[in-house]
Amino acid sequence: MTPDRERVRPDGGIDTLDPPPIDVMDEETLEPETLAQNASRLETVVQLLNQPPLARVYVYVCYWGPVAPPDIMESLELSKSTTYEYIDRLVGLGLVDRDDSTRPQQLTADPIIIVEQYVPIVITPTVLHALALQEIDEDVEYFMDRYGIGKLIAALRGSGLHFAGKTTQRMVANDIDVRETEAMMIIYALKPALAVGRDHDPFFEYLFPDVHDQMDLPNLGDRNDAPTQSSDPNE
Repeated sequence: MTPDRERVRPDGGIDTLDPPPIDVMDEETLEPETLAQNASRLETVVQLLNQPPLARVYVYVCYWGPVAPPDIMESLELSKSTTYEYIDRLVGLGLVDRDDSTRPQQLTADPIIIVEQYVPIVITPTVLHALALQEIDEDVEYFMDRYGIGKLIAALRGSGLHFAGKTTQRMVANDIDVRETEAMMIIYALKPALAVGRDHDPFFEYLFPDVHDQMDLPNLGDRNDAPTQSSDPNE
């Protein structure tokens, strides 16, 4: 079972983030009225999947909030205008909360999760981090251009299994139907998303229910580790 996670609010209080149960697809969930109410949430996630720069800012705020806009500008190396444009869009989408009572203003974001058991597919901050890495990692950019988001998620799962010692690079290549050199490339390119997600994504276990606590990954505890830095295969 995933342990409770805590986040500090701008007012100094602490919220406990307890993931919902894995079995989320029940009759009530599938009622047309419920599906209609949740449609905007799905559309919001689709916007993040289709706009990696926006996902990159969301993941940063989600993992490291409360943060101020200058923190985002410095860590993600964005211009002031771009930073505030992305913040405004994320606030408008309901993904980021902005506290204007402090100077500088403080930003926070709750982790989101989409679980579709019939496909199956799971979208969590770790997946969005992996997607956002294409903004600063040529290997992830190449893989996305060639194979798309579906195979990137499959590669993320394969990477986790690899770092848990459950599979080889060749096996990952066969499983997701890419060349072995491409599998090796993407496994190590996705390493920072796994390392930071393990420590900061409360829904990490949804992606890796079998090996989430078995991965041999570096401990990345600094803000600058996510989601800005690519990974060195020699680490």
